[in-house]
Amino acid sequence: MKYRTTPDGKYFVVDEVLWRCTNPHLAEEDRRAWVSQLMKARRAVKKALKEDDSEALKQARARVQEYKVKLGERGPVWWTDGEPDYNRKKIKNTPYRDWWESLM
Repeated sequence: MKYRTTPDGKYFVVDEVLWRCTNPHLAEEDRRAWVSQLMKARRAVKKALKEDDSEALKQARARVQEYKVKLGERGPVWWTDGEPDYNRKKIKNTPYRDWWESLM
């Protein structure tokens, strides 16, 4: 599924919520490897939930966080323009509101 991306390329929008994009400056080899590890960690979360294994769930979620940070989707922002992070914010409560409304 294709989502709208903000004009500056920092976020994509799902259900009117901003989600930080992967750092576009990553080496393609690193990005692919980290996405692969992220998917493994997400599968481990699903398995731990299904098996009601709280310790495995904790470890799997920590790995998801680790790879999200490596990809630039969480943790310190990857841009250098000094703009704040609006990750996981409703678009109507951000400076992207007017852009979003212009698309409707």
